[in-house]
Amino acid sequence: MREAARDHGFDVLGVTRPDATPGAKAKLERFLADGAHGDMTWMETSAERRGDPLALWPEARSIVMLGVNYGPDTDPLAILKQRDRAAISTYAKGDDYHEIIKPRLKALARWLIANAGGDVKVFVDTAAVMEKPLAASAGLGWQGKHTNLVSREFGSWLFLGSIFTTLELPADTAVHDRCGTCSACLDICPTAAFPAPYRLDARRCISYLTIEHKGPIDRELRPLMGNRIYGCDDCLAVCPWNKFAQEGHEAKLAAREILRAPKLADLARLDDAQFRTLFSKTAVKRTGRARFVRNVLIAIGNSGDVTLAPDAERLLADASPLVRGAAVWALGRLDPERLGALAATQRNTELDPTVTEEWAAATGT
Repeated sequence: MREAARDHGFDVLGVTRPDATPGAKAKLERFLADGAHGDMTWMETSAERRGDPLALWPEARSIVMLGVNYGPDTDPLAILKQRDRAAISTYAKGDDYHEIIKPRLKALARWLIANAGGDVKVFVDTAAVMEKPLAASAGLGWQGKHTNLVSREFGSWLFLGSIFTTLELPADTAVHDRCGTCSACLDICPTAAFPAPYRLDARRCISYLTIEHKGPIDRELRPLMGNRIYGCDDCLAVCPWNKFAQEGHEAKLAAREILRAPKLADLARLDDAQFRTLFSKTAVKRTGRARFVRNVLIAIGNSGDVTLAPDAERLLADASPLVRGAAVWALGRLDPERLGALAATQRNTELDPTVTEEWAAATGT
């Protein structure tokens, strides 16, 4: 089956049992009880199925875990020094991996049925499946202190997918945790999103804040986000095991040139149609233009580049309250005198209370 997996575009395969991750459910329950999932309410509603693969599909007897390498060809941390440019997470600079991996999973599942029988279901990050613990139990790697999967062969850069099957397949051996005393992933986190090793508080995670969180981002966290406008690779990129990582070979997953280091000024000027065109077939498109421009404005506010102040000022009149609120903050960071001069007229015409709060916080009134 491993040869067939390679033929279908997968770099690694492992097999585990549905009951091989008994501790995962308790960790999920603690995560939810702490409120660390933020406003990802779907994690609560799917908790029973997510915590137990057999609750998702009682007939499953084996789970085939598969990985596709998406290793970057440059250092993901280098862009953080270019404050007038946008840092986009490695996985989101190419085509949406869901659209690439799911057809491959289905094709491999058809091969499995044709050669061994049984029934199958395929999942790739869109169903109530805890893929990382399952991948660890299948021997693809181990969950590091940042809670992400680490592979000896591919470092931090594996997209995961799974095939649930009614077949009884030989299970692989789990990989032991090899993090040792290293805490590089915890130490580098800009927002201190790890309250302890192997625990994540999504409410402070830049990936959550820029992708999942729908409202205004907490003002205390904004300065810590730098120029990260979609996701964050810091804890992945700093892992020492990346010295064994390989550059991804799938062309569709490779970074598009236009998304390697886009100018914040250009991104701030995108209307909805332009946003959809630029990010067509990428994961970024799912956030929508308002959330995306909110993130861009935070990066503009963090840039220290006063030449970007006019872009923030223009967006004070944007149709989206989310964008207008972020524009207030960004302009206040770059040109507080100009913001103060605009305050009286802008606040008197503002109807959204969250934006009014931004004006009050920015002007101290």
